[in-house]
Amino acid sequence: MNIKGKTTRLRALEPTDVDILYRWENDLTLWRVSGTLAPFSRHTLSQLISEQQYDIYATRQQRLIIENIEGEVVGAVDLLEFDPQNLRAGVGIIVDERYRLRGYAKDALLALEYYAKEILHLHQLWCSVTGGNNMSEALFRSVGYQLSGIRKEWTLVDGEWRDELIFQKILR
Repeated sequence: MNIKGKTTRLRALEPTDVDILYRWENDLTLWRVSGTLAPFSRHTLSQLISEQQYDIYATRQQRLIIENIEGEVVGAVDLLEFDPQNLRAGVGIIVDERYRLRGYAKDALLALEYYAKEILHLHQLWCSVTGGNNMSEALFRSVGYQLSGIRKEWTLVDGEWRDELIFQKILR
Protein backbone atom coordinates (compact mmCIF):
# COMPACT_ATOMS: atom_id res chain seq x y z
CA MET A 1 0.00 0.00 0.00
CA ASN A 2 1.34 3.39 -0.99
CA ILE A 3 -0.50 6.60 -0.24
CA LYS A 4 0.83 9.50 -2.24
CA GLY A 5 1.01 13.11 -1.25
CA LYS A 6 2.57 15.92 -3.28
CA THR A 7 6.08 15.53 -1.87
CA THR A 8 5.80 12.31 0.14
CA ARG A 9 4.37 8.84 0.03
CA LEU A 10 3.28 6.69 2.94
CA ARG A 11 4.09 3.00 2.87
CA ALA A 12 3.87 -0.01 5.14
CA LEU A 13 6.74 -0.96 7.41
CA GLU A 14 9.39 -3.23 5.92
CA PRO A 15 11.94 -5.42 7.74
CA THR A 16 14.66 -3.07 6.48
CA ASP A 17 13.14 -0.25 8.59
CA VAL A 18 14.38 -1.81 11.85
CA ASP A 19 17.54 0.31 12.06
CA ILE A 20 15.81 3.66 11.55
CA LEU A 21 13.04 2.72 13.98
CA TYR A 22 15.69 1.64 16.49
CA ARG A 23 17.35 5.06 16.22
CA TRP A 24 14.08 6.99 16.59
CA GLU A 25 12.58 4.86 19.37
CA ASN A 26 15.79 5.07 21.42
CA ASP A 27 16.36 8.80 20.98
CA LEU A 28 16.00 10.18 24.52
CA THR A 29 15.03 13.62 23.22
CA LEU A 30 11.89 12.11 21.66
CA TRP A 31 10.81 10.14 24.71
CA ARG A 32 9.07 13.08 26.37
CA VAL A 33 6.71 13.50 23.41
CA SER A 34 6.15 9.80 22.81
CA GLY A 35 5.63 8.73 26.42
CA THR A 36 8.47 6.19 26.12
CA LEU A 37 10.10 5.13 29.39
CA ALA A 38 12.40 2.31 28.32
CA PRO A 39 14.59 1.50 25.32
CA PHE A 40 13.39 -0.74 22.50
CA SER A 41 15.41 -3.69 21.24
CA ARG A 42 15.79 -4.53 17.58
CA HIS A 43 13.97 -7.78 18.32
CA THR A 44 10.95 -5.91 19.74
CA LEU A 45 10.90 -3.60 16.74
CA SER A 46 11.14 -6.56 14.37
CA GLN A 47 8.06 -8.01 16.08
CA LEU A 48 6.27 -4.67 15.69
CA ILE A 49 7.01 -4.76 11.98
CA SER A 50 5.76 -8.34 11.65
CA GLU A 51 2.55 -7.41 13.51
CA GLN A 52 1.89 -4.78 10.85
CA GLN A 53 0.88 -7.63 8.55
CA TYR A 54 -2.43 -7.53 10.42
CA ASP A 55 -4.80 -4.73 9.57
CA ILE A 56 -5.66 -1.78 11.76
CA TYR A 57 -8.91 -3.43 12.83
CA ALA A 58 -6.94 -6.20 14.52
CA THR A 59 -4.13 -4.15 16.09
CA ARG A 60 -5.96 -0.83 16.63
CA GLN A 61 -2.87 0.97 15.40
CA GLN A 62 -0.87 1.43 12.23
CA ARG A 63 2.54 2.91 11.56
CA LEU A 64 3.42 4.09 8.08
CA ILE A 65 6.83 5.15 6.84
CA ILE A 66 7.12 8.57 5.18
CA GLU A 67 9.34 8.69 2.10
CA ASN A 68 10.14 11.71 -0.02
CA ILE A 69 9.88 11.58 -3.80
CA GLU A 70 13.53 10.48 -3.98
CA GLY A 71 12.59 7.39 -1.93
CA GLU A 72 14.47 8.46 1.20
CA VAL A 73 12.90 7.59 4.56
CA VAL A 74 12.16 10.94 6.16
CA GLY A 75 9.86 9.93 9.01
CA ALA A 76 6.90 7.92 10.21
CA VAL A 77 3.27 8.60 10.98
CA ASP A 78 1.04 6.60 13.29
CA LEU A 79 -2.65 6.02 13.63
CA LEU A 80 -3.21 5.00 17.24
CA GLU A 81 -6.08 4.18 19.56
CA PHE A 82 -8.13 3.39 16.45
CA ASP A 83 -11.81 3.29 17.41
CA PRO A 84 -13.84 1.59 14.63
CA GLN A 85 -17.14 2.09 16.45
CA ASN A 86 -16.78 5.86 16.73
CA LEU A 87 -14.70 6.19 13.55
CA ARG A 88 -11.74 8.04 15.00
CA ALA A 89 -8.03 7.61 15.60
CA GLY A 90 -5.15 9.45 17.19
CA VAL A 91 -2.23 10.67 15.11
CA GLY A 92 1.47 10.75 15.90
CA ILE A 93 4.27 11.86 13.60
CA ILE A 94 8.05 12.01 13.56
CA VAL A 95 10.24 13.54 10.91
CA ASP A 96 13.94 12.79 11.10
CA GLU A 97 15.94 15.80 12.20
CA ARG A 98 17.75 15.96 8.84
CA TYR A 99 14.46 16.43 6.98
CA ARG A 100 12.58 18.87 9.19
CA LEU A 101 11.25 22.22 7.98
CA ARG A 102 10.89 21.03 4.37
CA GLY A 103 7.11 20.52 4.35
CA TYR A 104 7.26 16.72 4.58
CA ALA A 105 5.30 16.53 7.84
CA LYS A 106 2.45 18.66 6.50
CA ASP A 107 2.26 16.70 3.25
CA ALA A 108 2.35 13.38 5.12
CA LEU A 109 -0.47 14.47 7.45
CA LEU A 110 -2.60 15.44 4.46
CA ALA A 111 -1.89 12.08 2.79
CA LEU A 112 -2.77 10.31 6.06
CA GLU A 113 -6.00 12.30 6.22
CA TYR A 114 -6.93 11.10 2.74
CA TYR A 115 -6.29 7.49 3.81
CA ALA A 116 -8.26 7.93 7.04
CA LYS A 117 -11.23 9.51 5.30
CA GLU A 118 -11.40 7.69 1.97
CA ILE A 119 -10.14 4.22 2.88
CA LEU A 120 -10.90 3.81 6.59
CA HIS A 121 -13.99 6.08 6.47
CA LEU A 122 -13.05 7.81 9.71
CA HIS A 123 -15.04 10.76 11.00
CA GLN A 124 -12.23 12.42 12.93
CA LEU A 125 -8.55 12.45 13.80
CA TRP A 126 -7.06 13.78 17.02
CA CYS A 127 -3.64 14.39 18.51
CA SER A 128 -2.02 15.46 21.77
CA VAL A 129 0.73 18.07 21.85
CA THR A 130 2.78 18.90 24.91
CA GLY A 131 2.57 22.59 25.77
CA GLY A 132 5.66 24.40 24.55
CA ASN A 133 6.06 22.15 21.49
CA ASN A 134 5.40 25.08 19.19
CA MET A 135 6.50 23.30 16.00
CA SER A 136 4.00 20.45 16.50
CA GLU A 137 1.23 22.82 17.47
CA ALA A 138 1.85 24.93 14.36
CA LEU A 139 2.02 21.81 12.17
CA PHE A 140 -1.34 20.45 13.28
CA ARG A 141 -3.00 23.87 13.11
CA SER A 142 -1.63 24.31 9.56
CA VAL A 143 -3.59 21.26 8.34
CA GLY A 144 -6.84 22.25 10.03
CA TYR A 145 -6.72 20.66 13.48
CA GLN A 146 -8.48 22.75 16.11
CA LEU A 147 -7.73 23.00 19.80
CA SER A 148 -10.54 21.21 21.62
CA GLY A 149 -9.18 20.89 25.14
CA ILE A 150 -6.31 21.38 27.54
CA ARG A 151 -5.21 19.00 30.27
CA LYS A 152 -3.55 21.28 32.82
CA GLU A 153 -0.09 20.38 34.12
CA TRP A 154 -0.41 16.94 32.52
CA THR A 155 3.20 16.12 31.67
CA LEU A 156 6.39 16.58 33.66
CA VAL A 157 9.17 17.77 31.32
CA ASP A 158 12.62 18.50 32.75
CA GLY A 159 11.15 19.18 36.20
CA GLU A 160 8.44 21.50 34.86
CA TRP A 161 4.73 20.69 34.51
CA ARG A 162 3.39 21.23 30.99
CA ASP A 163 -0.16 21.29 29.71
CA GLU A 164 -1.30 18.76 27.14
CA LEU A 165 -3.13 20.32 24.21
CA ILE A 166 -5.79 18.18 22.53
CA PHE A 167 -6.44 18.89 18.86
CA GLN A 168 -9.16 17.40 16.64
CA LYS A 169 -9.98 17.50 12.98
CA ILE A 170 -13.42 16.50 11.72
CA LEU A 171 -13.06 14.87 8.32
CA ARG A 172 -15.73 16.11 5.95
